[in-house]
Amino acid sequence: MRRVAGLILIALGAFGLAMAPLFRFYVAERVVAAPLDHYQLTRLEASGASYFDTATLKTRNNVTLLATNIIRGDVRANNGNNDIAVWDTSTNIFDKAAPSKAISIQAQRVAFDRRTAELVNCCGANADGDTSVRMSGYALLFPIAHVEKRDYSFFDMTTKRPIPMRFDTEETVHGLKAYRFVQQVPLTRVEAVKDKLPAKMLGIKGDVPPQKVDRYFEATVTIWVDPRTGIPVKHRQMIHSMVRTPDGVGRLDVARADLVSVDKDQQALVALSDDSAFKIGLVRKTLPVGGLIGGSVLLLLGAATGLIGAARKPAPPAPPRRSDGRFGEAADAPPRAGRH
Repeated sequence: MRRVAGLILIALGAFGLAMAPLFRFYVAERVVAAPLDHYQLTRLEASGASYFDTATLKTRNNVTLLATNIIRGDVRANNGNNDIAVWDTSTNIFDKAAPSKAISIQAQRVAFDRRTAELVNCCGANADGDTSVRMSGYALLFPIAHVEKRDYSFFDMTTKRPIPMRFDTEETVHGLKAYRFVQQVPLTRVEAVKDKLPAKMLGIKGDVPPQKVDRYFEATVTIWVDPRTGIPVKHRQMIHSMVRTPDGVGRLDVARADLVSVDKDQQALVALSDDSAFKIGLVRKTLPVGGLIGGSVLLLLGAATGLIGAARKPAPPAPPRRSDGRFGEAADAPPRAGRH
């Protein structure tokens, strides 16, 4: 019975040892991936901001601006290739005192590898409807479950080009030790404005006809990311948008704001990242290590049980002792039947 129990323990131990690398190198690589149907709402707020009110043709100063960013996964947009995630994102910046006044509206579609988070060009990816843009690097996520203290190429949707996101320092966000990255978006011409603007509006004095202008943009983007998951848990965007004449003489600030994600949303993102980190750790560490330890213990127990069972195996019965003291049939045993 002990021998049977030992064989069972050895079989279970071998199974645990075989499953450990399977969980680490096969299951984990398929489980640790960005979801297809992701939904996320993040709000950012900026006090002491300013923007040009097109309704009154005046600049409004010292106002509070809100930015609402929505990310929504499109499950069917990858055309059946479940290695690719497609997320639509929109950002609406408006005056808190007048929510109906949209200052800026942006919409993008990004496609990326679900296991590395690197951008790919497919599935209708675009920046504000421009499908000719070739995206590269990262955008909404950092490398999944593998963020290092180094610089990453991050695609800026406004200037439509990749710009380095540089590692800055470590910082705690609601109890989470996060990596802080900073991206400097230089002053960049982003589009030509169709309508000419009055010279006076652009700060040009004298009797000057309306001027042709281009829109320019610059920003300092700071992202705090959980290195365990690659999920950003806090955002800060110091943005400056303007229009100016080709010669740079006339200019007008369109918006200037220091937007920071609200505290409540930071906490929600930290909770989301903690949950993701637990699941990643489960399939990458807990189950593989448990399989190795448990399998080794079961193998040792099985071997020990088998040895003990063998050591305690009963000896064969001794032959009967004869009446004269010798082993064999008894002297007074009846004679065997023989041939006559």
